[in-house]
Formats: sequence, structure tokens, C-alpha cells
Amino acid sequence: MKYTIMVVEDDKDIRELLSSHLKKFRFNLYECNNFDDIISDFDAANPHIILLDINLPLYDGFYWCRKIRKKSQCPIIFLSSRNSDGDQICAMMNGADDYITKPFSFDVLTAKITAVIRRIYGEYSIANNDCLKCVDCVFSKNRLTISCREKEIELSKTEAGIVRVMFEKYPDVASREELLNEIWDDETFVEENTLNVTISRLRKKFLSIGSVISLKSIRGLGYRIGECSDELK
Repeated sequence: MKYTIMVVEDDKDIRELLSSHLKKFRFNLYECNNFDDIISDFDAANPHIILLDINLPLYDGFYWCRKIRKKSQCPIIFLSSRNSDGDQICAMMNGADDYITKPFSFDVLTAKITAVIRRIYGEYSIANNDCLKCVDCVFSKNRLTISCREKEIELSKTEAGIVRVMFEKYPDVASREELLNEIWDDETFVEENTLNVTISRLRKKFLSIGSVISLKSIRGLGYRIGECSDELK
């Protein structure tokens, strides 16, 4: 699998050096050029990891880190020439996963990126055998729960089946047939309306844990996972 790295760095030379180096390791690179609306670029890139500078036009990296954390747990590594303890603490408090000071070794950066990806997505992550991540939520197939940041809520067996299918299908549409087949029980007759009622309950549960996930009805097809609007204030 090729992982996508979103580079948020306003210094063009550094941005190009990062892209050139990381492409050698078969990463997909998405270079952010619109520093007025980084969230739009984030939505377009749907990255696996973000390299984020602090000193950016308009708003600093801490601001954008907070904005991203409102909707996603995507790993964030700060890259900055600011090396004070205060800046590093601020980065971590705002949701960063790591902090690297400039000038940095490309080998060290690559090692840190690889370690984060391995921990979040690779062999050290329970996501491979238990958890599914989607937008800003994690679904545990073993515990039948969904969690968003520090909030967690339990699901019924039927709700868990719907969530699993929709998380696996994201961002595509899950058809009504696929969803009904998932919740069908040989011992219990499942009415067509059961799916509608279950989706309604799940919408309330995602809302209750502060997730931006919305379950959108696609007429004549089924449902797909979307996101509630998160306009910049």
C-alpha cells in the first residue's frame, strides 16, 4: 500500500526537497499550496500523515492542527525551526504526534514517518485485526464500540454490522442490499424499515460523541459516510 503524506510548508525549496526525498520511498506526496484554507486541501488529499510547519501565512500550524483534530486523528508531525520547549509542548497539547526541529536529517525524518505509519496502520496497530478507522472515528469489531477522541459509545450487534460495512466501503456508497445482508439473522426476520431505524440511531450516536461523520442517504442506492460542515470560524 502506498501512503499519502500531506506537506504543509510555505518554503518552496524545503517543500520540494521533502517531496523529492520521500518519493524515493514510494510515498504519495500532496503539497499544500493554499495556506488560507488548509482544511480544503486536507479533505482533497485524505492523507495518512501530515508534515506541518508552524510559521505559516495567515494562521500558524498550531491553529491548523486544532482544526484538523476536530475532524480527524490523522498523524501530524511538526517541522519547525522553533526549537523551544514551549513550542514543542504546545504542539503536543494541540494534538501533534511528533516534533522535528529544522535543520533536520532526512534519514531521521523518514524513520519517524515510517515508525508512525507502522504504529498507526501497520503491524503494531490493532487496526489490522480489530479496529477500523474512518474520518475521525475508530470502530472496534471486538468490543462493538465507536470512539471519537476521548469519547466512546457501545453499539448493538445490528448497529455494529452497519458501521463495519460502511467503514469498509468508505468513501463509496454501501447499497441497501449489502447493509440488509449484514444485519440479516437466520432466526429473526429483518424488515426493510429495520435498516432505516438503525441508521437513525447511529446518526444520534455519532453526534453524541462529537464526530463529524454523517450517514447520508443516496436515493435509490443506499447510504454513504459523509462529513458535517466544519466551516472555519
